[in-house]
Amino acid sequence: MEQTRVDVLVIGAGISGISAARHVLRDNPGASLVVLERRARVGGTWDLFRYPGIRSDSDMPTFGFGFRPWRDKRILADGARIRQYVEDAADDSGVLERVRFGRRAVSADFSHDSGRWTVEVEDENTGERESYSAGYLVGATGYYDYDHPYRPEFPGEADFRGTLVHPQHWPEDLDHTGKRVVVIGSGATAITLLPAMADAAAHVTMLQRSPTYVLALPEVDPLTSVLQKLRAPARLTHKVVRARNIALQRGSYAFCRTYPRLARKVLLGLVRAQAGKGVDMRHFSPEYKPWDQRLCVVPGGDLFKVLRSGKASIATDRIDTFTADGIRLRSGKELKADIVVTATGLTVRLMGGMALTVDGEPVDVKDRVLYKAVLLEGVPNMSLVIGYTNASWTLKADLAADYTARLLAHMRRHGHDIATPVACDGDRSAFSVMGEALTSGYIARADEVMPRQGTRDPWRLWNNYYRDRALLRNSPIDDSPLRFEKAGAPRTAPARAA
Repeated sequence: MEQTRVDVLVIGAGISGISAARHVLRDNPGASLVVLERRARVGGTWDLFRYPGIRSDSDMPTFGFGFRPWRDKRILADGARIRQYVEDAADDSGVLERVRFGRRAVSADFSHDSGRWTVEVEDENTGERESYSAGYLVGATGYYDYDHPYRPEFPGEADFRGTLVHPQHWPEDLDHTGKRVVVIGSGATAITLLPAMADAAAHVTMLQRSPTYVLALPEVDPLTSVLQKLRAPARLTHKVVRARNIALQRGSYAFCRTYPRLARKVLLGLVRAQAGKGVDMRHFSPEYKPWDQRLCVVPGGDLFKVLRSGKASIATDRIDTFTADGIRLRSGKELKADIVVTATGLTVRLMGGMALTVDGEPVDVKDRVLYKAVLLEGVPNMSLVIGYTNASWTLKADLAADYTARLLAHMRRHGHDIATPVACDGDRSAFSVMGEALTSGYIARADEVMPRQGTRDPWRLWNNYYRDRALLRNSPIDDSPLRFEKAGAPRTAPARAA
């Protein structure tokens, strides 16, 4: 089998992969780089999801790249605009021409003798296998399974005569005009679907087992509007608004975690003001504290508008069983439905399911800890990009990309072939990197898949942009937990410290 040899191989051409490739090429202009993407276009999540109303649940000045201004005044953006923005960024930075589409990474093995990764890849269009040899590997596939969403089995669903659909695999020909729709779920997807489907549907009901904290944001950012009217340069506008939004994100999160009772009172008060006097607050009053689960945002209060209009409603109950015509609840009430949307969440999977080995020995990611939240303990020459759960994903993806680019430049300058973070057993906690702070369903399920949380710096994951910026962008590359080697040199210590 002919082998393609590159300096850097990036797996995934979504937001994380495009950011990683762009940063690496900026700091290492002579490097050969290839991006492998399983889908036919760049965009990742924003190419996969096609359900009605698909949009960001983070503000675009921070969800967009730090290196490319988001020029729209709207705070949140729909999926098509985000995907096009990612493609434009890839094209402008010279990354798009380096993407090889329709490629699924099957396995990757690192050899200390050669100081390189051997990555086996399947061309999903032909079924043929390809081989790549890479000096450095970047895992930028996100952390969920594109093939299999989380989809629990419900009692009696085989008896349902209507249409069952999951948002992750939305049929292009599904017409909900004049139909009765029930959306099962209470997260960002369900809260997006409700107003998006309400105008055309006969009625839409969001069926939730428990409520979520919801916050309405204006559709248009006032500061962006003012700066654009003043004809401020796009990059200056982007920089100012992005800095303000990062501070607001961090401040609101810290406020909610420090003063949960007061934060709850404020959030529920805002809901009452938006939803009107007739609102049943039990549909918006979670039992958990603010930011135990991710906050859901709605642009322009669109959710509350369709609830006030009567075109949509919320039911907070548990499913007893599906019936031929809908869903019977534990309370005895039956929701009639022609279409049931199971917005029940994601299945967590790292690296797109690619098998990972070092010198032929399997690597169990869930037993490893992350160094500076980017490098995997005991695994040489690999970055793993995991975005924030309590802020915009891209903020962390950009920092991880910047650190990876700096690390590669450092290795090139000093003649290093291999860089491996080495941890002690005391650096590793029982929690996953996602499971200690948040309690969302997919976060809890991720505990069986994701790396462990560290007990101290630089293994501790803080989910704090300001702290991470100092750690990843400004701190020295060469420190004691990071071991540098030459390929093929005698090894005097194991990859994992005692």
